[in-house]
Amino acid sequence: MFKRIGAGIAALGALLAKLGSSLKFLLVLLPKAKLFTTAGTMLVSIGAYALLWGWQFGVGFVLLLLVHELGHAIQMRREGMKTTAPVFIPFMGAVIGMKDMPKNAAMEARVGLAGPILGSIGCLVPLALYGLTGNNLFRALAFIGFFLNLFNLLPVVPLDGGRAMAAISPFMWIVGFAGLLVAAILFPNPIIFIIVLFAGLEAWRRFKLRKSPEHQAYHDVSRGTRIAVAVVYLGLALLLVVGMHFTHFQRTF
Repeated sequence: MFKRIGAGIAALGALLAKLGSSLKFLLVLLPKAKLFTTAGTMLVSIGAYALLWGWQFGVGFVLLLLVHELGHAIQMRREGMKTTAPVFIPFMGAVIGMKDMPKNAAMEARVGLAGPILGSIGCLVPLALYGLTGNNLFRALAFIGFFLNLFNLLPVVPLDGGRAMAAISPFMWIVGFAGLLVAAILFPNPIIFIIVLFAGLEAWRRFKLRKSPEHQAYHDVSRGTRIAVAVVYLGLALLLVVGMHFTHFQRTF
């Protein structure tokens, strides 16, 4: 009987040891879950874009999206904000969530502009490769990258340009939303309708809070900061327009 009890205890100990090893493995693996999420959604997006434009363009385009999102992530970390891992959504781009909200409109503007700034710098890589090889694939990637970052500068929340307007003049959101509606009418497609929906909801939320002391304190930005944000915003938009002009070409297929 004692032998059976001893054997049972030994078996139980072995089971607990295996469970302990599995638990340790999961604890080691847990921090890497963010990496798996990002890599997995990147692969899904590459596959989706490859169906339309080929895998080479799909890889390049997703990498450009990644650089753009890393710009936001780097600035959020500099501001002391915690972020989620980048998540890629086919035909919608990518997103990095904020675990901490910006403390003021100036911080929101810096985070918003960081994506297009680093994303625009990233576009110089395919542009340089086009100059070296003459391959129109790289030219197309540079063009779509410039366009992507310029589109994100539209002055309407939750796009990056709308976040920049938080530090300049929230009234610009009305102009941006009107322009977005015109674009939706002239170029109707599901993606722009989704952006219009989210933009409308976010604008309405902020409009309802406009008279609260917290909201007014949030948008209390110094004149120097407003000028700096405006210069960066307009300068970047102008450079992106120039970049699109020199990388645009007619499709032959």
